[in-house]
Amino acid sequence: MNEALLQEFRFDWTLAGKSPKTADTYVLLLRGLIAADAAGSLTEAKQWVSEAAAPPSRRKRGQAIRAFGKWAEDHSLGLLEWWRHVPLAADVETPQETATVDDFKRALQLATEPRHKALVCLLWTTGLRRTEIANLMTLDVDLVGGHLVVRQSKTKTPRIVPLAPMTRKALRPLLRQSESMPLIGMSSNAIRQFLARKGLPSAHAWRRGWAVESLKAGVSETSVRAVAGWSSGAMVARYTRKLSGEIALEEFQRAWLGGA
Repeated sequence: MNEALLQEFRFDWTLAGKSPKTADTYVLLLRGLIAADAAGSLTEAKQWVSEAAAPPSRRKRGQAIRAFGKWAEDHSLGLLEWWRHVPLAADVETPQETATVDDFKRALQLATEPRHKALVCLLWTTGLRRTEIANLMTLDVDLVGGHLVVRQSKTKTPRIVPLAPMTRKALRPLLRQSESMPLIGMSSNAIRQFLARKGLPSAHAWRRGWAVESLKAGVSETSVRAVAGWSSGAMVARYTRKLSGEIALEEFQRAWLGGA
């Protein structure tokens, strides 16, 4: 295993539509594996994994080895053939803050400027990331079509995001400016500071809230994934796992009412 193979692994990972950030993390960890001279056997790899200080770090090391091992196997490279036997540390979940309808109502009351109101509506009804909102330009919004285009995303893949009626109304005053102007006019850090200053949930909490509320409203997981820019259902499950019982209850109640 050498640097050239690591870069080829990274290229194939991103070309498959998977997260470039994850690929970079795996490559960085695999360099550590090589530097520790621990890629020669399963025992050495296990020891290297176990030396990480915390369970999440040990899990990430194991995932990096498994990802590269599977890729090497698929390409018949004869490397890390024992990759399946590398254990993954338990994924200890911490409580994740999730924005609610009450948070949205409070945020609207605290939004004293048109751009702040538009920001709140975007967070609640689109599930956009902070950086994606910060990178939006006026020309990215199509009020007639009822959508906006995210041209710069975490996965480097553009996508279309539907706009709720309230969000279209909130965005309308901002569209009077030049098409080449930033839509909100706030950097990612400025958005973070605004939310913190107002005592509002983080942008990730709004993204989780959007996913939960969308599923509760009957939007399919496929559509949620497409709009959020997730390549698999894993992120949907991660964001909604703690509230899955509540979501299921509402779905059954809708089904019973529909059959009444």
